[in-house]
Amino acid sequence: MNQSLDFDGRIVVVSGAAGGGIGTTLTRMLAEAGATVIGVSRSQANIDKYLAPMTAQGLKVVPLAADAATDEGVTATMEQVRRAKGQLHGLVNVAGGAAPATWMSSTRVNRSDWRALFSQNLETMFFMSQAVAAELKSQGRPGSIVSISSISGMNTAPFHVAYGAAKAAVVAVTRTMAAELAQDNIRVNAIAPGPTETPASAAYIDKDEERDRRAIAMGRRGRPEEQAGTIMFLLSDLSSYVTGQTILVDGGLNLKWTHLGADNTSLFLKDESFRAAIKR
Repeated sequence: MNQSLDFDGRIVVVSGAAGGGIGTTLTRMLAEAGATVIGVSRSQANIDKYLAPMTAQGLKVVPLAADAATDEGVTATMEQVRRAKGQLHGLVNVAGGAAPATWMSSTRVNRSDWRALFSQNLETMFFMSQAVAAELKSQGRPGSIVSISSISGMNTAPFHVAYGAAKAAVVAVTRTMAAELAQDNIRVNAIAPGPTETPASAAYIDKDEERDRRAIAMGRRGRPEEQAGTIMFLLSDLSSYVTGQTILVDGGLNLKWTHLGADNTSLFLKDESFRAAIKR
């Protein structure tokens, strides 16, 4: 293995490790590269389904049932980090997303909707990053923090304004924390995935190869391991001079930006009834 991708002896926290998509794939890839992975998920059922098989195979995955959106969850995560063998190296903020019910016209979004999406996508990222950065600083150790933004945070997000705004804020927080932590040799970066084949996205994106060819320069949706591979790069010593960046991992969707239909709704939405419902 390339030594720059060797995580042996390093502890990496993956917040949102048990959704069956990017976080789960990344957890396995990191553990196979030698890391001790603290796999955080608020769902014990998902931990049993996705992470328990990794520990049964002997991979150094430490599952933790905790909610990254709460102070208690962050505290529990850091307590687990201090108990683990190895040296703290990094954090990946995967926890986030948005349920289909959160798609709606900006004229319909209420404060509860707004706050929930910011809590789920921004607060989870910021306060976990804050805790890991503080721990790295207290140990005088270098490190790498990587968060997941979205293509929706890099451009417009019609009928998904709160989610897009929260993901744009992830980019802003990433840049500011990178500047603050640079002299401590703690790097802070993000990725912005385009449509990716995960269990979460299956709730509102169907399979349509013709649409994918029309909307995405590479002609297909991404795979979780392709998102995880970019995250691995940003965590690793291969990216030792990269900080404050958000890398688009979208197969060239942003190059075409033709995924909006004539009514400005996303072509990736599953069906006409759903498209009509969000426009009310």
